[in-house]
Amino acid sequence: MAEISELPFQTLIDALLDEDTPFNPQYLYRLSDLEGEELTLFLETWPRLPLWRRQALMEDLLELGKADDLLSFENIGRNVIADEDPQVRVVAAQVLWEFEERDLAPVYLQLLKSDPVAEVRAASASGLGQLVYLGEIDRLPAEILEEIEDSLLHIYHHDQAVLVQCRALESVGYSSRSEIAELIESAFNSDDHELMVSALIAMGRSMDSRWEKSILSMLNNTQPSIRAEAARAAGEIESKDAVSTLIELTTDSEENVRSAAIWSLSEIGGERARDSLEKLFLESDDDIEADFLQSALDNVAFTDGMQPFSILDFPEDNPEDELLEMLISQDTSVESDGNGSMNANQNDRDGQDLDDAQYDDEDEGFQD
Repeated sequence: MAEISELPFQTLIDALLDEDTPFNPQYLYRLSDLEGEELTLFLETWPRLPLWRRQALMEDLLELGKADDLLSFENIGRNVIADEDPQVRVVAAQVLWEFEERDLAPVYLQLLKSDPVAEVRAASASGLGQLVYLGEIDRLPAEILEEIEDSLLHIYHHDQAVLVQCRALESVGYSSRSEIAELIESAFNSDDHELMVSALIAMGRSMDSRWEKSILSMLNNTQPSIRAEAARAAGEIESKDAVSTLIELTTDSEENVRSAAIWSLSEIGGERARDSLEKLFLESDDDIEADFLQSALDNVAFTDGMQPFSILDFPEDNPEDELLEMLISQDTSVESDGNGSMNANQNDRDGQDLDDAQYDDEDEGFQD
């Protein structure tokens, strides 16, 4: 990637403007952390790009940003979120979801209240959800949190698009305001499939055990989307009673259900959950699935306060290799006793804090 970082920015601009030549995907990395004169040149060029290239470029930046946490396309997202094309506005909002910045609140609120396209309003409502969460953990001023909550509740009650209502409900699910529970229950008991799914998402985000019975009742629903969100919510409220069903769902026919069940087991923890995940890991023959399972095993280790699981924990069949692994793992200091004999004294091990493990709402890798 060193060669890309040294790429003259004008070369990238010329490539963007060349409609007859596919844009080199390696150039996308050069757009990370764009600022100063380069950002100005990019924005001056932006209106000159054909619509299809603007749309494709934003989609590519979104996917690349999800795949690599070290990349940031925040400055581009902020500046093109007012693009005349609604698809570009939607993706720009999605690019900004990962950035926990309070000054994004007015950007989202403006789109939520005035954008004529439901998909854009919905994307903005989702972006506000992260800010509600920040407010709940005292990382956002109370007055900003209140304005966001009031706006989301107003939109939920008055926007005619079900999609926007759903995203608004999911976002206020993070809120501890007393009136939210009634909205969640009403949506859950509705005949609208989309609202039921959003109600389950809001239940999980509330991390309130009051919803456990409702969540458990949906784990075996015939609709995959409901099973998946129920499984995910069960993990977020850490429902021990869900473990048996979640283990069954790890072999569900739908990938998004399987991944939700796997991650929820890692959030709930316990011996049964851990044993199930280890078994799945050892039996997996898919690299992407194995990586996801390894992440889940690391997370269950964090949940249970244990050392992370590794395939290296399992000895090889060769007895000599087993002995070597055992000797290497022993923390032994050896002292001479004066007669040529040696005494081994094993040192006590201090506990080791595990790093925080985070699950992305937006599903990645093996997750749908």
